[in-house]
Amino acid sequence: MTKVLAIKSSILGGYSQSGKLVDEFIGHWQARHGDGQVRVRDVAAEPLPLLDGELIAGLGGSAAELNSRQQQALALSAQLIDEVRQSDVVVVAVPMYNFGIPAQLKAWVDLICRAGITFRYTEQGPEGLLQGKRLLLVVTAGGVHRDSATDLALAHIKTVLGFIGLNNVEIAYAQGLNMGDALRAQGLGEARQVLDGFLATS
Repeated sequence: MTKVLAIKSSILGGYSQSGKLVDEFIGHWQARHGDGQVRVRDVAAEPLPLLDGELIAGLGGSAAELNSRQQQALALSAQLIDEVRQSDVVVVAVPMYNFGIPAQLKAWVDLICRAGITFRYTEQGPEGLLQGKRLLLVVTAGGVHRDSATDLALAHIKTVLGFIGLNNVEIAYAQGLNMGDALRAQGLGEARQVLDGFLATS
């Protein structure tokens, strides 16, 4: 039974194009995989704590030595990591905000990147420990950025998730969404083609 984890991160709620594309994908996935499981975590609708000095110290400590806030963050981190570990497919919505990823998505990243748990350093260099999964990035942008110096949101999320082992990646990229109807339709159409191709090989 295939398990899918979908991470939504837009602050725009029902107006979010990345959210709509992920919802479409999930609907088509469920139609094809009636026995599959889909877990959706919306980190904008249910925000995660941002790391600070207190929490980062707690993530590396023993639970018995931590205060209640640190214990809660440690338990949440373990839960988020387990959601990824138990999944076969991870879908991440990546709307571009000010050339980067949303702060809400960064909070998720910071809680799942744990030395010795999701990555480790070896004599040959870093090694990701969450391997063997398919990663689908659903990137949306109001302007046209792909393969340019301003394509920073994609570069960031692809790099950091690859660092923890999620490097079997496909990218559905909808750009030009705020540049008129023609470019908007083209951008969404190109993204949907990738999503359809991903489904066809699943």
